[in-house]
Amino acid sequence: MENLSRRRALSLGVALGLVGVANPAGALSSTGSTGSTGSVAGAAAGTDPAWIWDDATDPLMVSMLENGHVPGINTAWASWVNNNDPLPAGLPDVFAAHLRQFNRLPAWADRTKLARAADFNRRRDTYLFMLYGLGSGIMSTVIPREAKSVYWSAGGADMQDRAAKTFTFGYDLSQLRAFEPTGQFVVTANKTRVVHAAVRHLLPQSPHWKAVADETIPISAADILVTFHSLGTFVYRKLLDWKIPFPAADQEAFLHSWQVAIHLLGVPDEHIPQTWAAAEKQAAQVLTPILTPSTEGIALAEDLLGLTAQIDLGVTRGFLNEFVRYVLNDQVGDWLGLKRDYASAALVRTAWPAFILFREGLSPVMPGTFYVFDQFVRALAMLFLNKGSSGTTTPITIPTGNRAG
Repeated sequence: MENLSRRRALSLGVALGLVGVANPAGALSSTGSTGSTGSVAGAAAGTDPAWIWDDATDPLMVSMLENGHVPGINTAWASWVNNNDPLPAGLPDVFAAHLRQFNRLPAWADRTKLARAADFNRRRDTYLFMLYGLGSGIMSTVIPREAKSVYWSAGGADMQDRAAKTFTFGYDLSQLRAFEPTGQFVVTANKTRVVHAAVRHLLPQSPHWKAVADETIPISAADILVTFHSLGTFVYRKLLDWKIPFPAADQEAFLHSWQVAIHLLGVPDEHIPQTWAAAEKQAAQVLTPILTPSTEGIALAEDLLGLTAQIDLGVTRGFLNEFVRYVLNDQVGDWLGLKRDYASAALVRTAWPAFILFREGLSPVMPGTFYVFDQFVRALAMLFLNKGSSGTTTPITIPTGNRAG
């Protein structure tokens, strides 16, 4: 039975493009870390990241919640958006001191690589947003811990707002000046880190979450790494598999932007993969084997796919279902109950590769379906880009409770 489960996990990983390296068995320590040669810190990993949360932020947020400071913080930091914005007045002194300490890039951040990553994101934004939205977003619903935590947290009750906040994270990371003083990602990441700490205190108080969870405290460093692999590592492999031009310098810069992002979320440097090879090995051990459906994940997937009905994708729901199956795989589609549309399936699997070749200037032949796919990817990108064009920022707010039953 164990060998069968392992074979199923490996086959699922191959289908998702997350097993692009040798057999992962034995490739990593049992902690899921990359060890001395595979981590940003270059130091041997110690504590299992499944038992690492955020010692700097978690106790602070317990105090802020229990002493009723959170509503005032949400009001005060609404105007704190750009990386170089001064901290707003009205924050508790200890909270302001915490933000002052952590709202900065790590000493090892390479601004040249971050600038190149920003330019890469600009050049590849339609592919990235489509993969983040239809690939990573739907994959998150078959990551049981993530799906259950999202569903039973306060954000799970309003998935449109929850998705908007997720898009804010992705949009700010993809901004041309994301890590520069006039960008917004450093602030966005630190707000997200604070929200994670609040959820760690609140969610264990939910009887609904406790009834389905296999952990006592959510959002460990291991959970954040799993999310990274469902985003960055997954997208990296898909771009290669789809033969989208992806020079080595762009690959390195893209990884570096994610390394900095993971650091800003509080993951210890010794657990952050140093190379894409290390990342793929880590993903094969900590992400692929855990993918499975849950009641909460199935509901979230339907909510997320339902959000796309609010914009004109120029395609049917059957086409959308088949595109999700193509980007992920049929096993995930079956888990989520995505109804089949075999005509759309044939179209996606034959026309999408031709669309990429023509769009990238690698083929002079424009497929007859070019405009269908072009409208589709552009419309999906607008789920992210409407934030930029509207001139508004989706506020990231700290929750004070959980989802009701």
